Amino acid sequence: MRFSRGASWTVVRALVAALVVSSATTAFAKDPPNQVRSVAVQQDGTKTRVIVEASAPPQFHAQLATGGKRLIVDITHADVVGPVPAVTDPSGVVGGVLVQPYATSSGKTARLFIQLLGKASYRVRAQGNQLVVELQPAEETRAVAASESAEPRGTPAQNVGLQRVRYQNAERSDSVILQLTGRPTYTQSSPRTGVSRLVLREATVDPGAERTLDVSAYGGLVRSISTYRSRQEKGGVIIDVERADGAVGAINLEGDQLTWTFALPGDLPSSVTGVGADGGAARKTRTVAREASITGVPVVRGSQDLDAYEETEAEEAEAGAFLPQATLGQTRNRAYRGRRIDLDLKDADIHNVLRLLADVGRVNIITADNVSGSVTIRMRNVPWDRALDVVLQAKSLGMTQEANVIRVAPLADLEKEREMAIARRKQEYELTPVETRLIPVSYATAGEVQARAKDLLSPRGSIAVDDRTNMLIARDVPGNLNQVEELIRSLDTQTPQVLVEARIVEATSRYMRDIGVQWGGDASFSSATGNPTGLAFPSSVGMVGGASDSQTPTAGLSPFTNRVQNPNFAVNLPATVGTGSGGAVGLTFGHINNTVNLALRLSAAETSGMVRIISSPRILTLDNHEANISQGTLIPFSQVSAMGVQTTFREAKLQLRVRPHVTADGSVSMRVKVNRDEPDFTQTSARGDPTILKREAETDLLVMDGHTAVIGGIFTRNTGRNLDQVPFFGDIPLIGLLFQRRRASDARSELVIFITPRIVNRAEALGR
Repeated sequence: MRFSRGASWTVVRALVAALVVSSATTAFAKDPPNQVRSVAVQQDGTKTRVIVEASAPPQFHAQLATGGKRLIVDITHADVVGPVPAVTDPSGVVGGVLVQPYATSSGKTARLFIQLLGKASYRVRAQGNQLVVELQPAEETRAVAASESAEPRGTPAQNVGLQRVRYQNAERSDSVILQLTGRPTYTQSSPRTGVSRLVLREATVDPGAERTLDVSAYGGLVRSISTYRSRQEKGGVIIDVERADGAVGAINLEGDQLTWTFALPGDLPSSVTGVGADGGAARKTRTVAREASITGVPVVRGSQDLDAYEETEAEEAEAGAFLPQATLGQTRNRAYRGRRIDLDLKDADIHNVLRLLADVGRVNIITADNVSGSVTIRMRNVPWDRALDVVLQAKSLGMTQEANVIRVAPLADLEKEREMAIARRKQEYELTPVETRLIPVSYATAGEVQARAKDLLSPRGSIAVDDRTNMLIARDVPGNLNQVEELIRSLDTQTPQVLVEARIVEATSRYMRDIGVQWGGDASFSSATGNPTGLAFPSSVGMVGGASDSQTPTAGLSPFTNRVQNPNFAVNLPATVGTGSGGAVGLTFGHINNTVNLALRLSAAETSGMVRIISSPRILTLDNHEANISQGTLIPFSQVSAMGVQTTFREAKLQLRVRPHVTADGSVSMRVKVNRDEPDFTQTSARGDPTILKREAETDLLVMDGHTAVIGGIFTRNTGRNLDQVPFFGDIPLIGLLFQRRRASDARSELVIFITPRIVNRAEALGR
């Protein structure tokens, strides 16, 4: 078998590439990742240390997120061993610490989240196999010193040079690309709001790269890039990026190229971090179908990789870019970013004018044969790309652009090319053979997914449902079938299952104290008792207490019997005592053959107690499905009407009703109704029917997965002080105690309701 010279070199290059990939894969497989084993927080005065134990010296980089309220430290090429518990107890400026593993394109990464309670200065350093983060309260959140990143063995961070700084704009992210020589050690921080800083330690910068790039005209997340030598640290280079509020950055170092990507949280490419910024969204947006552009249609295109836009404003950047996909010959309100020039030409040939603009704009312009004419123009201080637009409009010309190559032709010719390209595309589409695919649906219902897939079909396509196998039968051109299959694969995922647990805690305490007194007696002065008064009037006198009756308790007045004769109390203010409550003591005194008697009874009672009731209903349900669990009793009630006595039943139950929804960031939004009802037989109706004590809470809330929220609580306290006394005598100091009854009560009750949602299949339902 013979190969041409070009084919031989192609085969050789393919074999070499395969060997390199195989060697790299083998080397990576033999290189075990670092192991993060534990996290601890130590407080030393005002300084707080977060210590991460690893199995090898860690490699890391740090960044601030959520406006400086969270510090994120990524330990590259590292995994988390076992369930490392989160630190939730606040210590100094640290509110909590969490470690989670992530998979990236370059291997596994252990991400350390440190929640800050206030503004603090921080320093991250590697100490043996430990990663130490030192934080201290400060006026602003910033890095106080460059962090030492543990370099891999055999690759010391020396002779590092920054050769070039480029800016790259994408649809949902911006990238700052640094071309380096050597492997750098770096620190990422945010010196002030809206600015991210990257410090390259022991590095040099080429004179051509030390400049400021103003890229605000592109409308991206990055507005300017400033590169300069560090004045505080010898041998350091600082790159300051002015970004939009809310944008976060992630760094990816591959070979001699460092890519600093900026995006909104959740939009960072998985090739950079594997997750969104700050942990990332649990559910990420995904493009499953995109209408293909018509090839060959002349449109104005702008370069997304702005290599030419590296000159500073002082040097008047000579590169320009056009807005992508602008219609031919259409004037649009767009920003012109080319070098500003002056033109003063009279009857100049159009070809010479285009050559002049091509030289100024550093682009390649190809002119069609039927482009002719002269141009008279006088313009001052205008961008060269605007001048090109004006010249083309004046001569009814259009242009197409691919990279830095511009083709100029009459607008009518370009429109004809466009129509021919569209006709050719339609003809190719009509001749494309259709295919039939069987697309299985595992978790969703095929009939529900069918309605969403129909929108992606062409007029030649059709889709049917086989209910027995829950499968879709799609028929269309291959390109559309790929989009339909990708859409169904994205929608056909496990529905999140949420376990919702409610905890109802009731605590009741009661205290009551009652102190009373009873005393009285009788006296008789008459001839029958042998002690008359000796007066004509009154000859006999009798006196008895009148504050008692036959129902007055007299137990305790005699040691010989439980009940004595009516002792004729003059003051009858007893405490409520009896079997199982309180106590009393009775005294009787008699004189002169029991003609003068005195009885005294002191009674007191005190009650205290506490009741605690914990109810914990829990239920498992699917996302966006309402669930209900209850337990209780039915209480019969009698209703009297003209038809007679009818018995109805009312429920007194413990119930949890919830409808959860899992949000894109993995939290749980719920509509919850919790009630606990119970019969109260101490308060009944005239027929003896008990009343029902109701405790109910109904609310909407958002709770993070696995966290507990207090959705409501009721605290009541009833206090009372009663004083019963005999008028006038009860107001006499000390002696008035013999004419009083004192009662005091204090009842407290507290009801607190907790809710804890847990996504039981988080990895299967959200891990995509």
